[in-house]
Amino acid sequence: MRDFLETSLGIIFAVALFSLLSHISIYSIQAINVFSLLVIYMSSTRNEVYGACLGAVCGLIQDSFSLGVFGVAGIAKTIMGYLAGFVSKRIDVSSFWRRFLFIFALITIELMLWVFLYSFIYSKALNTGKGVIFLKPLITALIGSTLFPQIRKAIKAISRHRR
Repeated sequence: MRDFLETSLGIIFAVALFSLLSHISIYSIQAINVFSLLVIYMSSTRNEVYGACLGAVCGLIQDSFSLGVFGVAGIAKTIMGYLAGFVSKRIDVSSFWRRFLFIFALITIELMLWVFLYSFIYSKALNTGKGVIFLKPLITALIGSTLFPQIRKAIKAISRHRR
């Protein structure tokens, strides 16, 4: 029940943040992938199956915001969520630089899968937002590497306060 509640709150927060970023600038949602950060964080604290399922859900939610083909981000995030859960159980990603490289690699893989699927389905050129989309792995990894320890501290503080 606790996992469901945390995941639901995370999804609601990601949708709200995505909506806010889209109203600020179209380039902000091309540079920051909030749904991927949620999937990576939850997958690394749970397991690969949880990550794959959450990746599918978050990818479909992200697809519902776009005008593209429904399911492209879902497939890419499913694979990225599985990889996040699988790799995080085998490699220590607790230090800043390891966490940064971990997130950077996952977002890069997801972006490559998304571009491949998008170009396979569509015959038109990819909208890169003047190249901003290629900064997505770097910017998202920096944000995630900084935020993940703060989120863990907040969750521990809340759980201590409940006891």
